Amino acid sequence: MQRIVVTGMGTVNALGQDVAQSVAAMQAGEIGIRSISQFDASATGISVAGEVSDFEPTQRLDKKLVKRLDRFTQFALYSAIEAAEQAHLAGAVAPERLAVIYGSGIGGLSTIEAQVTKKNAKGPKRISPLFVPMAIINMAPGVLAQHFGAHAESYAVVTACASATSAIGQAMQCLQAGRADMVITGGAEASINEIGIGGFAALTALSTATEPQKASLPFGRERSGFVMGEGAGTLILETEAHARARGAEILGYVLGHGATSDAYHMTAPDPSGQQAAAAMQQALTTAGLAPSAIGYVNAHGTATVANDLMESKAIRTVFRQHPVAVSSTKGMTGHLLGGAGAIEAILTLAALNTARLPVNLGGTPDPDCAVSLVADTHQQPQTPFALSNSFGFGGHNAVLALGGARAYG
Repeated sequence: MQRIVVTGMGTVNALGQDVAQSVAAMQAGEIGIRSISQFDASATGISVAGEVSDFEPTQRLDKKLVKRLDRFTQFALYSAIEAAEQAHLAGAVAPERLAVIYGSGIGGLSTIEAQVTKKNAKGPKRISPLFVPMAIINMAPGVLAQHFGAHAESYAVVTACASATSAIGQAMQCLQAGRADMVITGGAEASINEIGIGGFAALTALSTATEPQKASLPFGRERSGFVMGEGAGTLILETEAHARARGAEILGYVLGHGATSDAYHMTAPDPSGQQAAAAMQQALTTAGLAPSAIGYVNAHGTATVANDLMESKAIRTVFRQHPVAVSSTKGMTGHLLGGAGAIEAILTLAALNTARLPVNLGGTPDPDCAVSLVADTHQQPQTPFALSNSFGFGGHNAVLALGGARAYG
C-alpha cells in the first residue's frame, strides 16, 4: 500500500490566520479564546469563544465571491489557497485526477439563522435566492473544486465533531485506491452565532466561564464544558510516489485511519471508551505501527467531563504498556466542531516537525484522567509518529495516524 504524504497545509483559526502564526502561538502556549464579539451573547449565558478576530477574506478571495459564501466556506477556501500555494498545486495534476473531500459538522449556520430571521420578519418571499447554496455543507467542497478546477470526486463528510478527521481518512483511502493523484481535504466550521452558542448552551455542553484562561480546560479537574471555536484547516494529500516524482516537499505522512461507532447515545460518548480505543487501534493497524511507535496523542479533549474521562480510559486501553504524551489543543483554539480534526492534524504535524509538543492548558489535572499530559512548552516527542483523535455526537469515532516529515529519513 502506498504511503500518503502531506505537501500543503493552510489554516485560519483563533490562534492565527495562517499556519506559521498558528504554530508560533501554539508553541508559545497562547490562548486564542476571548470574549464573544460577533453578536451580543449575554442572553445565552456564554461569554467566550475561539473567534477568528479581524478576519478579512478579501485578502485572498474575490470581493464579489465573498458575498456569496457563508463564513464557513470563506474559511475553507481561504485556508485552501494557502495550502495549495505551499503544495505548488497549480499545474501539478490533471483536473480529472484532483479530488476534494471536505468536512463540516453544521455548515452555513449563520446563513440559516439570518434567513429564518428575515422570513419571520418579512415573509418567505424575502428569503435570499442564495440561502440554499450558502447554507448547505457540500458547498465547501463544491467551491473548492470550482476554484481549483478539480474534476475527480468531490463531496462533503458529515460526522459531527469527527467530520474533518473522517474526511482526511477518506482522502487517504481515495488516493490508495488510485481514484485520484491529489486530494484537497480538511474541514471548516463557523457556528459562533446566537443559534449555535444558544443551542449548545441548551445542551449544557459549553463552559460558562467568563475568563478565557479558565474556560477550556481539557483533562482538568475544574473543567466544565467546551468552548466554541471557528475556522478551517486544509491539507493537500498525494501519494509519496507522485510527490517525489514532481519534487514536492513532504511535510508529513497520513499513515492510518480508524473509524468506529459507539452506537450508544445521541450526544454522550460510551463511558467504557471501547469503540474509541478500537478506532485508535484501527489507525495503528492500517499504519502498520505498534503502540510503542507513537510518541504523542493529540486528544479530542473537549474539556467536558464525560469526553475526557472516556478518552483517558481509551488511551490507557491502547497504550497500557507504553506511556504516551497527551494534550488537547482545544485549550488554545476552542472546539471547531467539524473543523477541529483538520486543524489538529496540522498542529500535530507541526509539533512532530519542530520537535515541540503543544502544552495541555487544562489547569490542575483531574486524577481520574490518568494520562501523561504535556506540561512543558519545550517537551519533545519521543518518536516521529502520533495519533489525532476526533469523536462526534452520534457516537462517531475517527482517528488518524500521522508521521512527521522525517519519519522515514
